[in-house]
Amino acid sequence: MNEKALREHLVSSLSGKGAHISFDRAVEGFPVKLLGARVPSLAHTAWQLGYHVWLCQWDILEFIRDPGYRSPSYPSGYWPKEDGPSGEREWTEIVGKFRADLKTLIAMVRDAKSDLFEPFPHGEGQNLLREALTVIDHNSYHIGQFVDIRMLLGVPVKDW
Repeated sequence: MNEKALREHLVSSLSGKGAHISFDRAVEGFPVKLLGARVPSLAHTAWQLGYHVWLCQWDILEFIRDPGYRSPSYPSGYWPKEDGPSGEREWTEIVGKFRADLKTLIAMVRDAKSDLFEPFPHGEGQNLLREALTVIDHNSYHIGQFVDIRMLLGVPVKDW
């Protein structure tokens, strides 16, 4: 197996390339005033999805880095109670945190000194490969939902 190629594929998928749209493209130009808008028959708002993907990605990153870390209660601890952010600043902060945490995870995956396959001593068989794949899968699922909300609210993704 070519581990370098595997790392490159993981980074590409984490970055939203290939079959996935990136987080940045999904949130680009989305009006803050619509973040808390409810779409009939959908469970979450754009704000709730954005917050959720950040929190889950951060949760996984903290699990990787900190053997003593404890995750929030599931599922209630992973979703904001409010339909929308308190304002543009809160949205900007969450987007910035998402980007920073993703950059950190990508750096871990790129680092040849990081063993992709070695189980974490503090886990139940989890390793860096599994956690990176979980982030790819989870982010792509909810980012796709975010794009659907955009379309339903009449805010299409540019050049898509």
